[in-house]
Amino acid sequence: MLLTVEHLKKEFNVKKQKIQAVKSIDFELRAGGITAFLGPNGAGKTTTIKMIAGLIQPDEGDIRINGKSILTDSRRTLQKIGTVLEGSRNLYWRLSPLENFEYWGGIKGISREQAVKKGKELMHAFGLEDKMHHTVQQLSRGMQQRVAICTSLIHSPSLLLLDEPTLGLDLDSSDRIQALLKDLVKEQNVGILLTTHQMDVAEALSDRLAIINDGALVKEGTTHEVLQQFNETETYLFECAEPLSEENMKKLTIYQPTYTGSTSFKVTLTDTQQLYEMIRLLEPKPIVRIEKDVADVARVFRHYTQRREEGAGWL
Repeated sequence: MLLTVEHLKKEFNVKKQKIQAVKSIDFELRAGGITAFLGPNGAGKTTTIKMIAGLIQPDEGDIRINGKSILTDSRRTLQKIGTVLEGSRNLYWRLSPLENFEYWGGIKGISREQAVKKGKELMHAFGLEDKMHHTVQQLSRGMQQRVAICTSLIHSPSLLLLDEPTLGLDLDSSDRIQALLKDLVKEQNVGILLTTHQMDVAEALSDRLAIINDGALVKEGTTHEVLQQFNETETYLFECAEPLSEENMKKLTIYQPTYTGSTSFKVTLTDTQQLYEMIRLLEPKPIVRIEKDVADVARVFRHYTQRREEGAGWL
């Protein structure tokens, strides 16, 4: 297993009060996979990411990379991790991308020549070969984010920690970064732990979901399995071309519909054959749409986090 997080706990003292930021969470991440680590503000995501990155010491528990603990063998183990925190904070903005690669490569223990060579390869792969000598502050937000990811990969890590990699980017830049991350996973077998508030990005990229709320892991599993659990019921949206009459509504009562407007409603059926009965009950109203209500990551996220107490959690 590439990443193993086991019984991880972290507590902070805030105004003489103890706040449990992370409450004994456990999850795993395989090489060549992307886990979306999701939670509302203050749920404990950033604290967890910083503990995995070696920036914060946990109070209890262990973090292992390929079976080796970062707590007891931090120097060698942390070399296998690349990190991009929100806001591209792994970059010096007055330096060029190549100068950043030299600096951070040196910190990660690779030679200047290796860092420059690897950096040029990454800049070419990320479509930034003509920006190598510009200062970071001269680049667009999307380009800066791509350079930040390049910098995190300069020492060829096996695990990449990404905190909001597409936040604030335009659609084209977001799509480009998502495509690049998929290529990293597929071609280099990199494992990625991703935090984001953009549920469409989480759904598009992840093969696993881990949802944290108030410091505790409340749901974890493959993205497919988690979504499938919410799609077990046959719920359909019906939309008619004109408002439903009282007679229509009376006939539909036995199915306990939920009206979403004067011309539309949702209904949960026990058998798909009942679709034909619904059509018959709506006659002679013209039907413009019948659509199965399919759960997405956003709905799953709301389900597991909507009971969060006001003010609970930390970072």
